[in-house]
Amino acid sequence: MSETKISPLASVDPHAEIGAGVEIGPFAVVEAGAKIGDGSILHPHAVVRYGSTLGKGCVIHPGAVIGGVPQDLKFQGEDSTAVLGDYTTVRECATVNRGTASRGTTVVGSRCLLMAYSHIAHDCILGDQIIIGNATQIAGEVEIDDHAIISGGVLVHQFVRISQHVMIQGGSRVSKDIPPYVLVGRDPLVYCGINIVGLRRREFSNDQIFLINDIYRTLYQRGLNNSDALEIIQLEYVDCYEKNLILDFVRTSKRGIVRGTME
Repeated sequence: MSETKISPLASVDPHAEIGAGVEIGPFAVVEAGAKIGDGSILHPHAVVRYGSTLGKGCVIHPGAVIGGVPQDLKFQGEDSTAVLGDYTTVRECATVNRGTASRGTTVVGSRCLLMAYSHIAHDCILGDQIIIGNATQIAGEVEIDDHAIISGGVLVHQFVRISQHVMIQGGSRVSKDIPPYVLVGRDPLVYCGINIVGLRRREFSNDQIFLINDIYRTLYQRGLNNSDALEIIQLEYVDCYEKNLILDFVRTSKRGIVRGTME
């Protein structure tokens, strides 16, 4: 691993933990208690605040702020954290706030991309390999699972759950839970089919894609209410991970899932 390089114009608190091979550019700020993983790069004017932990190989671009104080009036200065996994990139002026007493932490997983001006609010939990588009705003305590793609300019309401392998159209307003494998868009937001392109890119088989598509036809296009549709799906479809993930998500949704175009 290359030598650690810290610009003499950077402000790095001596009580911060800096890993091997880290690069910190001019006017970047690393506060006391922050932890920077091996091989990470902080571009000029990047800010990593108290309570933040960066995994190895993270890249923080100019103007981005990790671990900012939560924008929540209930926050009383309690100790909390913001954690980024390995090889996550945060682009220009994006922000990740740390947690509150509710969960105590905000987590962004590994190999995620947070594009410019996006915002991850307090107590959010993001999985791995997630893409958050430019200027997308994620409110507090939102959960987003692996491989989700949230396009630019999306507004996500607090407490919403977004499952894995989801694609959300740019400019959408998300106030309902988004079940796995689906494509959602339009205004107001509706189910638009399954994320076939994303599933193929992630090497789902034709049989898996057909099954997922057929399950969602039953859920959204047969004119059934959710309870009846879930019962039919449980009885008529082969037991497998994809089916059980969909059923569990819909059954445990507290906000209700995004509606279909037939509703």
